[in-house]
Amino acid sequence: MKKIVASVGLVAVGAASGVQAISLANLNSEGAKPWSISATLRGFYDDNINSSHSGQQQVWGYEVSPALTLNWVLEQTTFSLGYVYSFRYYDKLPAGNTDKTDQNHTFNVLLNHSFSERYQVSIQDSFVIGQEPDVLRGQNFFNTYQRVPGDNIRNYGTINFDAQMTRVFGVQIGYANGYFKYDDANSGFFDANGVWNASRAGLLNRLEHYIHLDGRWQVQPQTVALLGYRYGQSDYTGNEVIGYDDVTAAPYFSDARNNRSHTGYVGIEHHFRPDLTASIRAGGRYTDFYNEPGGGHSDIGPVAMASLQYTYAPESYLEFGVTHDRNASDLFSASNGNLTTDAVSTAVYGTVNHRIMPRLYGNLTGQYQNSITQGGAQGNVSENYYLVGLNVEYRFTPHLSAHTGYNYDRLGSELPNRPFDRNRVYIGVTATY
Repeated sequence: MKKIVASVGLVAVGAASGVQAISLANLNSEGAKPWSISATLRGFYDDNINSSHSGQQQVWGYEVSPALTLNWVLEQTTFSLGYVYSFRYYDKLPAGNTDKTDQNHTFNVLLNHSFSERYQVSIQDSFVIGQEPDVLRGQNFFNTYQRVPGDNIRNYGTINFDAQMTRVFGVQIGYANGYFKYDDANSGFFDANGVWNASRAGLLNRLEHYIHLDGRWQVQPQTVALLGYRYGQSDYTGNEVIGYDDVTAAPYFSDARNNRSHTGYVGIEHHFRPDLTASIRAGGRYTDFYNEPGGGHSDIGPVAMASLQYTYAPESYLEFGVTHDRNASDLFSASNGNLTTDAVSTAVYGTVNHRIMPRLYGNLTGQYQNSITQGGAQGNVSENYYLVGLNVEYRFTPHLSAHTGYNYDRLGSELPNRPFDRNRVYIGVTATY
């Protein structure tokens, strides 16, 4: 649970379903050991393990987490592979669990290869089996905010090919894939008011495909302008009833949310100096919900992304960003044949890593997300989600460290029984070889 609030990756508009990046800064230098192993033991307290509006359940527990990383740097090729396993034990049975334990798996792979100075390819993949919403989210957005019991799967993969056609003009073509599979299939039910509550699998299981093409111009030595296009396809694979027509009582199935999108954007990237860079991209998105009963409908709206990275001291840096786009939502309703298809969201995030003293390090991470549902009886419902994570680490030696931290989550919603607060604290030690 160290840094439970995961740092949001910079996801370019043209590289949707962005992989949580594997940092090249940690790859081995020539002659360094190409592998490392570590083990973490920590205890924790969670005052609302089920992320519930009322009847919060408090738990104590411990976590054991071994990890393995492999890094190779060759003349033209860089390869990195990482795996982290986490076993958590709770003193009480969380809602939806069959026992008092959770197990998580995280795999990350990165391959960069330069065919020449002009042609390069980059392949990344990030695979997770877990329960917490920050590791299961799509791109920079949360699709659901509560902890989700079970072996839920999220996978991102990208492949990008860069070609420098001339001294000032280059292109990038890429493909990105997102896969989401929640473990609560066929668990939908009618509540006491006769309203159908669909499973997360029915609402959010999906396969996403994105293809993008960017043209890049070296306007000045430190400035790159770009013009790009992205095609997207989202296929909802739950194959479950997610709601009923409020007039005819006809069922709606998962694939009613299938959509295609076309996004055009312009952008600029600027290096103010080696330790300070910024980028911004903005454009428009046309989305066609072609499989919606009644002939479907389409929408046009803006997309935008901006980011700033600043290394202000040795081993100290900050990162800030904002993203605006459409994203999947765990809410659904119907009104006169009009369905809740997704949400339009704005996410603002920031993280600061600071070397406080030679052996003492601090990390502060935060995110705010506003989401407004689109369509249905619950259309235009606004929800605000806040996360704050603070972690402090003391490194006794290069091989042994201790850490402690606190995480806060809060959901505000215009719907009843949705808002919640959640506080988590932890303390632990990590051994690395």
